[in-house]
Amino acid sequence: MQKRIRHIIEQMTAEEKVDLLSGKGLWRTTAFPQYGISDFIMTDGTYGVRYSSSQIDQGENWNIKDFISVVNLNADDAKDEAATDKKGGSEAMFSKSKPATCFPNGASMACSWDLSLAYQMGQALAKECQSMGVSLLLGPGINIRRTPLAGRGYEYYAEDPIVSGETAGALIRGLQDQGVGSSLKHFACNNSEYRRTEMDSVVDERALREIYLAGFKRAIDRSNPWTVMSSYNLLNGVQTSHNSWLLNQVLRDEWHYDGLVMSDWYGIKDRPASLLAGNDLAMPECKRDKNELLAAIKQGRVSEEALNTACERMLNLLAKFEHHKKIGAKADFKEHHQLAQKIAAESIVLLKNDDETLPILPQKVKSIAVLGKPAQEPVIQGSGCATTVPYVLDRPLDEIFDVAGEQFDIHYAIGTPDDIEVNREAMQKAVQTAEQADIAILFVSTAVGEDGENGDRKDLAILPSHEVLIKEVARVQKKLVVVLANSDSVVMPWLDNAAAVLETFFAGQGMGRAVADILFGKVNPSGKLTVTVPNSLQETPAYLGYPGDNLQHHYREGIYVGYRYYDKRQITPRFPFGFGLSYTQFDYRNMHLSSSNLSDGGQLTINVDISNSGKYAGKEVVQLYVMPPISRLSREVQALKAFAKIALLPGETKTVELILNWDDLAYYDPAYAEWVVESGEYQLCIGKSSRQIELSNVLQVQAPVRLPHIKPDSSLVQLIQNPPVFERVAQLIASKSQLDTELAKQRLIEIAPEMFCGLFITLTEMLELEISRTELAQALEIEVG
Repeated sequence: MQKRIRHIIEQMTAEEKVDLLSGKGLWRTTAFPQYGISDFIMTDGTYGVRYSSSQIDQGENWNIKDFISVVNLNADDAKDEAATDKKGGSEAMFSKSKPATCFPNGASMACSWDLSLAYQMGQALAKECQSMGVSLLLGPGINIRRTPLAGRGYEYYAEDPIVSGETAGALIRGLQDQGVGSSLKHFACNNSEYRRTEMDSVVDERALREIYLAGFKRAIDRSNPWTVMSSYNLLNGVQTSHNSWLLNQVLRDEWHYDGLVMSDWYGIKDRPASLLAGNDLAMPECKRDKNELLAAIKQGRVSEEALNTACERMLNLLAKFEHHKKIGAKADFKEHHQLAQKIAAESIVLLKNDDETLPILPQKVKSIAVLGKPAQEPVIQGSGCATTVPYVLDRPLDEIFDVAGEQFDIHYAIGTPDDIEVNREAMQKAVQTAEQADIAILFVSTAVGEDGENGDRKDLAILPSHEVLIKEVARVQKKLVVVLANSDSVVMPWLDNAAAVLETFFAGQGMGRAVADILFGKVNPSGKLTVTVPNSLQETPAYLGYPGDNLQHHYREGIYVGYRYYDKRQITPRFPFGFGLSYTQFDYRNMHLSSSNLSDGGQLTINVDISNSGKYAGKEVVQLYVMPPISRLSREVQALKAFAKIALLPGETKTVELILNWDDLAYYDPAYAEWVVESGEYQLCIGKSSRQIELSNVLQVQAPVRLPHIKPDSSLVQLIQNPPVFERVAQLIASKSQLDTELAKQRLIEIAPEMFCGLFITLTEMLELEISRTELAQALEIEVG
C-alpha cells in the first residue's frame, strides 16, 4: 500500500496535491479517478449524524451562507422536523437533513461514566454513517468545560481530562471498529465561543499539559483517532491551525500521532503556514487558500517534502475509508433508539431526593400533576453544527402515561406556554393542578438557542418563567420533583423548593422514556456529575478571567480547574464533581493495594469491595482520587485517576479493581520541560464523589532523584543540591583563587544559608573572584544568552 501511495504522489502535479489537501465543497474531498482515488463524505456528529442532503447529495452551488445556516441551526428547528410519534422519521426541511438518532449530548452521556455504553454509541453512530455513505464523523469534541458559560459546553464531556479522554477513547474505538473515522476536536483550548476565531487562549504550559492537552493525549493513546481537528482560536499567540509546536512537536513528535490533522471550517488564516505547521487538510473548499498554497509551493516557501508528507497522510486516510466502505449498509434505527434511551437513563443524575420522594410508587401516591412546556416539547440537545434531526422523539408526558398511566390519576398543565413572558392564567391553572395532586413533576429548562456556536451563555439561570413556576407550585405542593434540561451547570436559588431534582442535561431523543422509567422506579438512577455545580457564577474558577480583554483570554486559574479549584479554595459547591444519588445504598469496604510501595515505572492495583445494602438493584461509579505530598511546585489537593461502574443486586458484593500507573502520579514541570514524579507519601482515596471519600490508604513512592536546574542567579542552596554542577563551580573557584576544590566547596556550604543574592553576584562580589559570565555559564553548562 505504501509503495502505491508513494507512486501516486510521484505522479501528481502540484495543483493536484493542493486539491487533494483541500475540501471539495462543504462536506467532501476531491476525487482523482485517474489515480483510482475516490472522494469521501464527512459530516458533523458524535451524538447524531447530521447529513444535509441538499449540501451533500444535490451538489448545490454552495456559499458561505450555507455554512452559516449550519452553524446557526437552533435546536428547536431540528425538533420541529422530528417525527411526532414512534412510527419513524420524516425528511427534515432544514437543508433537507436526514433524520438520525439523537443520542445524549456529551455533557449528558459522560455522566454515565460507562465506557461500554460509549463504545456502543460509537458503533451505532458508525452504522448510521455507513448507511448514509459518510466516512468521517467530525467528533468527538473533548475540550475541558472550564466555564459553564461556554456555548458548546453541552458537546464536551467533563471538567476533568481523565473522564474526557477515557470517554472519547471508548466512543472513537466504537466508531473506528465499524470502519468510520473520527475527528478528535477542537485541538486545543477552544473553551469558549466568545469571538472564537479571534481570541487568544493564553495558558501557562503546566496547565496546558496537565489539563487542556491531557484529555487529548489519553484519547489518542486509547483509540488512535484517524483524524484530529485543529481549533479556531489562537493558543499563546499562535493560531492553532498554524501552530507547529502544537501539531508537530507535541502531537506528532512527543505523542507519536501518525494520523491526519484537519482544520475546522474556515479555521485557517494562512494556508502555507498551516501546512508547514502540520495541518494537512483544509476545510472546506476555499479558492484563496488553494491559490496561496500553490504560489508558496512554486516559490519554494513550502518544500516538496512537507507537501508530500501531508499528501501521504491524506492518501493513507483515504485508503482506510475505501477498505472499510460498506455499500448498501443499513442502520437499525429502532435498536439505536433503545440504546439512546438506555444511555439517557444511565446518564441522568439524581441530585436531590428528600424523604425518598422518588421513585413514585402507587402505595404512596394516587394522583400526579405533570407540569411545564418541556414535558410536551422536550429540550433534548444543543444548537449549532452538531444539532441532529431526531429520527423519533420520546415526549416525557406521553412516556409518563405509557409507563404509569394505569396506576395513577395523571393531569397535565403547561404552566409556561411562553418562555419569555409569564402567563398568569396558565400558571394559575398549573398551580391548581399541582395543589389537587399528591405529587407534582415539573419540567424546566434553560433558554433554547443560547447554547451553541459563536456565542456563550449570558448567565447560569434557567428560564425566568420556569423559575417563577417552580416557586409558585412549591407554595401549594411540597412533593415537587423538578426535571432539568440544560447545557451545563445552572444555579439553583429554587433548590429548597424542590423535594427531588433530576438533572438530564441534554439527554437526546430517548430522554422522555428515560425520565419516566426513573420517576417510577423501573430504572435506578446511576449518573454522576462530570462537572462541579456552583452556588453562583461568581465562585466559578474562570470568572475573573472570562471572557478576556483585548482579544486575550487569560487562563488565570492555571491547573485549578473545576473541583481542583473548589478543593484548593476550600469552597463547598452546590453539588461536587462525581456526585449522584441512587435509590439504593452502597457500602465500601476492604481497600487493598497490591503493594504499599511504588518505584519508577511501576504499576499498582487497588481492589475494593462494594456492597448493595439497599432494596433496589443499582449501579455505582467507584472513583479513585490521588492526594500528592507537598511538592516543589503547587499541586492540586486531589485528582481523579481511575473509575469503574458496576451493577449490583440487593445484598450483592463485588470487588472492583482499579489500576494506577506511575505516570498517573506525575505533574508537568516547565523548568525541566518534562513530567516529574516526586518521592513521598501519597494518599489513595476511594470515593462516591470528590467530596465523599469512603476509604483511603497510603502509598510510599520512591522516585528518581531530580537535580535542580542551576542558573547564574540561582542560590547557593540550590547549587549544593546539584552535586555535578556544584563540583564544576568549585573547580572554577579553585582556578580563580588559592583554595583547592574541596575547600571551595566547604566555603560555599558555610555561607550558603546567608547568601540570598544569587550565584554570580556571590562569586564576583562577595567572594571577589574574577569570573566572567561566560566562564560561569560554561561551568553550569548552559548557553550564554
